[in-house]
Amino acid sequence: MTHSERPSARTALPVDLDEAAHRCLVAGFEGTTAVPDTLKRLIDRGLGGVILFTRNVRDAEQVRRLTDTLRALRPDLLVAIDNEGGGIGHLVAAGAPEVPGSYALGVVDDPDLTARCADALAGHLAGLGITASYAPVADVQRQAGNPIVRTRAFGEDTALVSRHLDAWITATEARGIASCAKHFPGHGGTLTDSHHELAVDPRPYEELDLAPFRAAIAAGVPMLMSAHVVYPALDANRPATLSRRILGDLLRHELGFDGVLVSDALEMKAISDLYGEAAGARIALAAGADQVIVAVPDLRVTLECRDAVLEALREGVLAQDRVGEAARRVQRLVERYATPVDEIAVWDAGAGLEAARRAVASQPLPVSVPVSGAHVVDLFPSPHPALNWGGEDLLTEVLALDSTATGAAVAGEPVDPSALVDVILAKAGSAPLVVATCDADLHPWQARVRDELLGRRPGAVRVATGLPEDGALCSYGRGKVNLRAVAEVLSTAR
Repeated sequence: MTHSERPSARTALPVDLDEAAHRCLVAGFEGTTAVPDTLKRLIDRGLGGVILFTRNVRDAEQVRRLTDTLRALRPDLLVAIDNEGGGIGHLVAAGAPEVPGSYALGVVDDPDLTARCADALAGHLAGLGITASYAPVADVQRQAGNPIVRTRAFGEDTALVSRHLDAWITATEARGIASCAKHFPGHGGTLTDSHHELAVDPRPYEELDLAPFRAAIAAGVPMLMSAHVVYPALDANRPATLSRRILGDLLRHELGFDGVLVSDALEMKAISDLYGEAAGARIALAAGADQVIVAVPDLRVTLECRDAVLEALREGVLAQDRVGEAARRVQRLVERYATPVDEIAVWDAGAGLEAARRAVASQPLPVSVPVSGAHVVDLFPSPHPALNWGGEDLLTEVLALDSTATGAAVAGEPVDPSALVDVILAKAGSAPLVVATCDADLHPWQARVRDELLGRRPGAVRVATGLPEDGALCSYGRGKVNLRAVAEVLSTAR
């Protein structure tokens, strides 16, 4: 046991206060079977929850053994995961249901279908012993240059986003899984990814997208997640995660939310670079957060955050009543959701592909499809390390339907885009050419390769796998079923 793990007798807090402080922490960790000793000690002292990532997942049976092991240490431990669907998730190896992601669901705009997709995801979680999902995304996609929300949102209209939030939250609740609307009070109006730096939403108060969060609260969402974003109209000095004005005055008093407010991960650069994770934990709890997430697997960071909270309590910098209030909210949450349900009803395994097909079919299809024996070039950015489960590409889905197809999946910027164009055209020969991009407006190398290819092969079929692009066949996301639905249009005679 390290010094930071062992409480000093001189400075020890009362046991109930120490446990309350631990209740306010959610920790990530390394491993698929054994629970690290440091994590065991945190759980023993009252740790509120753990968050699983791809690193913790090998297969479904292993995940269930892991969650059972964690709960054997403390039955009221919340076991959570990011589970938005589409290209955002960590349970592919555990057989996650294939759903297209929020934007495609918004394109279809059938809340019943959204509920069926959410039900499938929640039913799968229940079978794994995971009882909290940090989803759905309540952000509204407002900025064309937003690098982080995009197809994770249900769309650009607050009313549309609100009705799909209601459907998702209601379906998840029916499975006994805690949902979490994020990222309060909205990340869609920024031009920055808060994983990398502090983001700012400069809009005036009346233009902020609070309606979806009001809808989520009305639907009974048990958790909200804060954004590491500065809103000058609300608080010019601190991001929402650290702002008493936003978490207290706005969320608690104006919107009337009394569920658990959990921070986005503290190691994100918007917090860690400007404040540090430990100070971020202390300030967030003082501002009104009930739990803070430390998602990195290095438990030393979690210990540093924990120690900062305990020291602030000893020094009176962090009010004991504030931590007690947070712990009580967490306790209400775990009393409702910590224990997995015994009986798990079958979910609709086909809902996701149905949704993806309906989204693709909602647009005018190019007259040049289907194409047989096409050379498919799929250009997309490297998977986001915190979000994307990776591995999906359009060529693989086309090959499953047309064995005569050829092509390449290009993940990340090539050293020489022009040389790549030459190689692509040489390999394509006289075959029909399909050029897919993913948010090419954010990734100039994609636009360059696409435009050079189209300049030399003007009859090529364009595909967009991110936000919609004019003149392209759109998948509305990069989930496997999104790409499969496009592959069907490319490869199947109508």
